[in-house]
Amino acid sequence: MTGAPGTTDAPLIEPGRTYRSSLPRGAKAYYRMELDAVSNAYVSATAVPRPGSVLSTSDGIRVSVQSADSRSCSRESVSFGAAHSPHPITAWGARTTSPADPVCRGAGPYYVIVERVDAADSSPGAWDLELAAASEPGLTRTGATSAPEAWDSASPAPLTGREQRRQGGAGFSRAVPVRQGVWRAAVSPGQTLFYKVPVDWGQQLSATAELGSSTGGRGFAVGALSLALHNPVRARVEDTGVGYDGRQRTATLAPVPPVEYANRYAVTDRVNGMRFAGSYYLVVHLAESVAEDFGDGPFGLTLRVRVAGAAHDGPGYAGRAVPRDAFEVTAADRQAAADGGAAGDDTAMKALAAGGIGAGTLVLVVLGVWTASARRRAGVRVPVR
Repeated sequence: MTGAPGTTDAPLIEPGRTYRSSLPRGAKAYYRMELDAVSNAYVSATAVPRPGSVLSTSDGIRVSVQSADSRSCSRESVSFGAAHSPHPITAWGARTTSPADPVCRGAGPYYVIVERVDAADSSPGAWDLELAAASEPGLTRTGATSAPEAWDSASPAPLTGREQRRQGGAGFSRAVPVRQGVWRAAVSPGQTLFYKVPVDWGQQLSATAELGSSTGGRGFAVGALSLALHNPVRARVEDTGVGYDGRQRTATLAPVPPVEYANRYAVTDRVNGMRFAGSYYLVVHLAESVAEDFGDGPFGLTLRVRVAGAAHDGPGYAGRAVPRDAFEVTAADRQAAADGGAAGDDTAMKALAAGGIGAGTLVLVVLGVWTASARRRAGVRVPVR
């Protein structure tokens, strides 16, 4: 799908579907959603520069949602940060009826605007883009209209215990399911690994990512290891990162509250992002600059995931979410988290990645492996400024 340069020819985005596109330098692409008056609508845009792209700290994307009369419903910007490392970044937008938005209420067309934010000295090539939309129904009855005032915000001790191997997937669509536990993987510079964790109403998620020590090399890589948490509509809840000097380093997410519908009334992303049950995503990226001082790896990664608290019934939706079961945890979700699901086949992902490169096309579900393998074949590194 190609975004339009303005609203007149903006292509339609439907909840429950995923669309692939591209975002040229300096582009502003318009898309359209047709919404009813009661559902909450969410849309995410994931952008990935091509391997070898030169990036600056301010490079990124901006996603806005506007009404038909140009009123702003939401706006978010995301940048690549200090590591200057090409990897998937995601920004999101929403038209919400709960909490009610006085300037974006009512049925009709709404417009999603995806903008590329470029620094003057960045690479000019187009970025690959993936759009995903979801719809959340209203409630059968009104509940609390303010965020919970008290919750356990203490940082729990990192989970210990027997480690199990679970290689992360490449992209949201191939995120590998995990449950509470200690998970081992291998990660190469430039690679991004995606995991998803079923978190039910009333449950509280915490996670750390530990990068193992290097067997050689010296130096310091800024922003080497990053860990991000995204909610079931791919909206970023929070992220964190650490530098790397060859010794083991750990990135720890700040505490988030238990999942509750009323969290959406909070001001901070770290609270209002925990607004519905479903699959939460843990996204781990190892910056390309690590290879300059410590080699191509792969490096050992340990992901420690804790899901605390007893699950309880949801708020009582008046209809079905789109996609179906998007805002609940099913028995199938729990089983997939226990056994790793079909997405855990790393060999298959690498084959798909190689096929995508050979054909000159990009399948976003294998972006993490594609980026890393392409960098190794081409021998290209991104300058750190």
